[in-house]
Amino acid sequence: MTSERSPAPTDPPLDDVVERLRDHALYARAMGVRDLPVVSRPMPSLRVSSPAVAEVAGRSRAPVHPAPRHDPATALAQLRNETIGDCRRCKLAPTRTQVVFGVGNPRAALVFVGEAPGADEDAQGIPFVGRAGQLLTKIIEAMGLRRDDIYIANIIKCRPPGNRNPEPDEIASCEPFLIAQLDIIRPKVICALGTFAAQTLLKTKEPISRLRGRWQAYQGIPLMPTYHPAYLLRNPNEKETVWKDVQLILTQLGLPVPPRAKTKKV
Repeated sequence: MTSERSPAPTDPPLDDVVERLRDHALYARAMGVRDLPVVSRPMPSLRVSSPAVAEVAGRSRAPVHPAPRHDPATALAQLRNETIGDCRRCKLAPTRTQVVFGVGNPRAALVFVGEAPGADEDAQGIPFVGRAGQLLTKIIEAMGLRRDDIYIANIIKCRPPGNRNPEPDEIASCEPFLIAQLDIIRPKVICALGTFAAQTLLKTKEPISRLRGRWQAYQGIPLMPTYHPAYLLRNPNEKETVWKDVQLILTQLGLPVPPRAKTKKV
């Protein structure tokens, strides 16, 4: 019997290398680093638990991790207080009440990423506390989890005037902080809520209606796009669709789907 040899590994495409360098530079900039050392060792890749996710993650670039590894809670506090501070990096600063950084477990296995703070979030300094946030809390609880078990953040940290959509320059200014948050937490799964979160993390223009329900990958981390809770408030018939996406997340995390919620609309 003859055995087939696996094909020899090939170098990653140049575009992937450029993207990895870009993300590393953005992270370093967010952490206040100005001089980057040259590291020759290979980047580690993240193991994923299902074949479908492994196939997607295999096509994604490997995660970029800083060294040394700090305590996540301390690193997040440093990012918020010392690096971001009273941020004035974009035109949203004069109209916001406060920076809405993120909240939850710094060692969370699951991170929800939304779009931007609204009026309630701007007032309280906590993401997802308005009507959409209350619905997200119900979704989390239907998963058999608590908000304290997961982490919640947004693409941008300041409220756009009138809750308008974030603009490209605002996303560009704020994205390094989200990259840093995700790199500090290192979740097992990311759930991108809505168009802006999914398109920003995945660097795509595909609409959320095409992206949702299919595993993607961000820096080797399994990512599930789904509809934003604010969209569900306007389109309650899509709650069942989101619950299907949520069940995929639970399975990927190795968590049971709560028996009472298997056929329940969130």
